[in-house]
Amino acid sequence: MSLLRKHLTASPVQARFLPFFLFLIPIIAQDWFGETGRYWIYLGRTVFGAWCLWEMRSLVPEMRWKVSWEGFAAGVLVLVIWVGLDPYIPPNHLIFKPGPAWNPFETYGQESGLAWFFFSARALGSSLVVPPLEEVFFRSLIYRYLISPNFEKVPLNRLHWGSLIVTSVIFGSEHYQWLAGILCGLIYQALVIRKGRLGDAIFAHGVTNFLLALYVVWKGAWGFW
Repeated sequence: MSLLRKHLTASPVQARFLPFFLFLIPIIAQDWFGETGRYWIYLGRTVFGAWCLWEMRSLVPEMRWKVSWEGFAAGVLVLVIWVGLDPYIPPNHLIFKPGPAWNPFETYGQESGLAWFFFSARALGSSLVVPPLEEVFFRSLIYRYLISPNFEKVPLNRLHWGSLIVTSVIFGSEHYQWLAGILCGLIYQALVIRKGRLGDAIFAHGVTNFLLALYVVWKGAWGFW
């Protein structure tokens, strides 16, 4: 048994909290290793996050992707909100400091295979690895834990306004586009409550992030990354 697996099996809280927390830590060091360091660190984070998902798969039964038209519609709606609000709402500079855009094509060249590799790694990581990690942490753990520390007994379709608002605000605060993040959290959580399962929100989150990746490279809107 790996050391990570031992910690994940220690409690239901750790199984849902630890992977997300460990996935975030490398962000602190992404600008410590020169101009190219951020791309390698994100690649490493993605691989590590995928390993975390593998280790937690049997410990977090609600972490199951579910493809549905509601999930697809929610994912597209969040993308429209995310892109549409950006010109009008000041970004979250309380947590995020202005810096160079995450653009491997500017670093490695427009025709560089390495630039396309890092773009693809981020697109796939944000679409396949980030959604289950974040949805398990926010929509399954935090939302239900605010209702009761015995959160596993709280059904996923339980509506609790206080927990809904607090969880969505926390989710929004970890994003550069903070207001879009709050609205995103409300939409994903409403989807979980409506369907009584987490999988639709994981799918919706994946749809949003994948379409955003396509928008970023299509429009050169690297500020979203």
